Amino acid sequence: MSRVGKKPITIPAGVTVNISDSLLEVKGPKGTLSTPVPGGVKFRQEDGTLVAERANDDLAAFHGLARALANNAVVGVTEGFKIDLDVVGVGYKADVQGKKIVFALGYSHPIEYPLPDGIDAKAERIGSKTSISQYQLTITLSGIDKQKLGQVAAELNRLRKPDAYKGKGVRYAAKQYKLKPGKTGK
Repeated sequence: MSRVGKKPITIPAGVTVNISDSLLEVKGPKGTLSTPVPGGVKFRQEDGTLVAERANDDLAAFHGLARALANNAVVGVTEGFKIDLDVVGVGYKADVQGKKIVFALGYSHPIEYPLPDGIDAKAERIGSKTSISQYQLTITLSGIDKQKLGQVAAELNRLRKPDAYKGKGVRYAAKQYKLKPGKTGK
């Protein structure tokens, strides 16, 4: 039994939902998103809510998936999503220049990452010294599409994965990293 799929989605004022057989289109104040609807799952609108229904019990996983994707679309066009990344390490830098981010991550060359449409970035330096590095730089990614935003954050994290001993690299701000202990002396 899909408990996620049974929850109704509240549609806020100013949001319109167009339902077709294989696509759900959500329009809101921040933009428009379309979400695929798996076969056997249908959506219906009633009293300011959106309800997902499935044809049979074999589609329970798709039922919850379709409802979660529709909810992400509704939240995205009304509030949007954001992910914070920390650039931690001595000499590690990041600079947002228009629609690209330029990184200096200890390689022999700077890395330019072009931002896809619908994703915005903002870099902010935190001036206090941390235990890991001299200064900490936070990159805030924001957008209405949760999947695209998560993909961009994962690609930026892969540019320089956090070191296991000192934690240097491009890290998720919300994730807690467990560092390995270093070598001990005699």
